[in-house]
Amino acid sequence: MEKATRVRRDITKKARLVVLKIGSAVLTSKESGLNEERLARLSAQIAALAEDGRQVVVVSSGAIATGMARLGLKERPREIPLKQAAASVGQSGLVEAYEKHFRKYGRHVAQVLLTHADLANRQRYLNARNTLSTLIELGVIPVINENDAVSVEELKFGDNDALSAMVASMLHADLLVILSDVDGLFTEDPRKNPDATLRDVVEQITPEVLRSAGGSATIEGTGGMASKVHAAKKTASAGIPTAIINGTRPETIASLFSGHQEGTLFLPEVCPLPSRKQWIAITLKPKGSLVLDAGATKAVRENGKSLLPSGVKEVHGRFDLGDVVSCVDPDGNEICRGLVNYPAADLQKIKGAKTTEIEKILGYKYFDEVIHRDDMVVV
Repeated sequence: MEKATRVRRDITKKARLVVLKIGSAVLTSKESGLNEERLARLSAQIAALAEDGRQVVVVSSGAIATGMARLGLKERPREIPLKQAAASVGQSGLVEAYEKHFRKYGRHVAQVLLTHADLANRQRYLNARNTLSTLIELGVIPVINENDAVSVEELKFGDNDALSAMVASMLHADLLVILSDVDGLFTEDPRKNPDATLRDVVEQITPEVLRSAGGSATIEGTGGMASKVHAAKKTASAGIPTAIINGTRPETIASLFSGHQEGTLFLPEVCPLPSRKQWIAITLKPKGSLVLDAGATKAVRENGKSLLPSGVKEVHGRFDLGDVVSCVDPDGNEICRGLVNYPAADLQKIKGAKTTEIEKILGYKYFDEVIHRDDMVVV
């Protein structure tokens, strides 16, 4: 316990650039929409972090729930146009409230709305990073949200937990803090087992840790503990620790950064991925999958090799040159993902073939490798 306390205090003390994700369950309720009193308390604590010399980026949910209350909607919209309309109405109110509360402390906020397509494109990803870095240097607090007013399924991040992990990775943050309506990750679901205990520090996110995370318990949010742990797993691969704390309790942010035991702290991996591989592993969505034979599986996973067409047994999905695909072993376990050098239709033709046969089969050859090692992330 003493070691865990020292680690926690060391991480929070050294964290200069902090990404704070605030969930809908913390900020809003079905009945009243935006919880202004709670937002005021959170804004005061965030402003205090900035006053202490830390740089803070906020990833905020709550637009749709805020819009629902303003439009008098009793249930979360299922139809995309109505959901987008609620997001449009709610987003203006959400950022207006942030601006009002931070203005008390001499801080400006900047609204930044993103879709997954903005970060999946490498140039737009770098542009977004440059914009956010400039805002931070100017002392402005960026308030980031998914652009639900225009997002459709293929453009969505999935939830703002995933978005916060991508933002933390993109900015090379020192710490990701996820504010939820629960105290952290328990050994079991505390709603079902009152004897479940809170995990203080998680050194490695194992399958057992993932199994102990449950689903969303509120209609306001789309995440749940499982998505938060998956976000922590992504940031860990980027060398960034993550803290999941209860944002509904007063002064919980201040308590965390004072070195007190708050929530669950997930430690980063010792050898983080390089920046470009972080983008591949954390930001991009696989558009298909490849089933590898046993030899290719061993070559990729154990010997540090690129993937050649001879090792591909099956091709699934529709993808193009440069898209990310997931590679699985003969038992269906994912072993890596990476940027593919051939579209799905052509890979169907050359799967199992030798590299010397590619041009004969296709009439052209871009590369010997289906996925080059430099464009591959081993899971």
